Amino acid sequence: MREFAARPVIIDCDPGHDDALALLLAAGDPRLRLLGVTTVAGNQTLEKTTRNALRILALAGVADVPVAAGCDRPLVGDLTVAEDIHGSSGLDGPDLDMPVAEVADVHGVELMRRLIGGAAEPVTLVATGPLTNVALLLRRHPEVMPRVRRIVFMGGSTDRGNTTPYGEFNIVTDPEAADIVLRSGLPTTMIGLNVTHQALATTEIIAEFHRLGTRIGTVCADLMTFFASTYHRVFGFEHPPVHDPIAVAAVIDPSMVRTVAAPVAVELTGTYTRGATVVDLHRRTARAPNADVAVGLDVDAFWRLLMAAVRTVGGAPGPSNGLG
Repeated sequence: MREFAARPVIIDCDPGHDDALALLLAAGDPRLRLLGVTTVAGNQTLEKTTRNALRILALAGVADVPVAAGCDRPLVGDLTVAEDIHGSSGLDGPDLDMPVAEVADVHGVELMRRLIGGAAEPVTLVATGPLTNVALLLRRHPEVMPRVRRIVFMGGSTDRGNTTPYGEFNIVTDPEAADIVLRSGLPTTMIGLNVTHQALATTEIIAEFHRLGTRIGTVCADLMTFFASTYHRVFGFEHPPVHDPIAVAAVIDPSMVRTVAAPVAVELTGTYTRGATVVDLHRRTARAPNADVAVGLDVDAFWRLLMAAVRTVGGAPGPSNGLG
């Protein structure tokens, strides 16, 4: 088997059902080396998202990755959580009552700074929540920027939104932070709703999680079952999209996600469009591209990748006869 070096990553997240799958994918794929996890307020309050990150890592048996709590509110304005989607805990559905590690005694932005500065090679930041922590890192510690390989974030859309008619939740929650990241000049990949809505947790997918025969597989199935119920109630979706693990998948195997270079701006002042990502796919402006924007996904390959990772961290005996 060909040897490869695992790519160092930091996951900045707000678990959240789909963030939980993103963490399991990062923990279970050998092509990534998870340096640390930072949390941000978004899907739920900072206290709850931090607790959820600790619970998912404990479930996966990950004991050597530091977790630090970051920002408890957006840069501007008040926090509005997504309790209608993720429930009062942020991870409603499965039983996740278990001992967890202690949260690191350092702010999430400082943990990112230390990990990036101490890494032997440039680090990829994968953000699956509002971009508040990442924006503050770039603003307060610009010296780390040469040590950041790429920022890959789940957020925005080339089409419509899911929180406002044109705004996706992570960007709407902190538009100013997204604006800072997109204007940073760093290599950036945007994984928006136009692609994540292609990865649907169908009843067959949920059954495949169950067939793994592990506690983690059952937890994943229970997470997606709850997620399906709220997406059906709020949006009328027959099956829920799993947004966040696609950002991790794009780091593991960039060929899985088709991107195009395009100018992306964040609307900060629109009466009806604040938080919208304005993606100039047809180059109607004179602005230079500042992001690689996801426009396509190999859906089958994505699910095989995620199932393999969950199988690895769960200790399942091998591929089933289903999607894995």
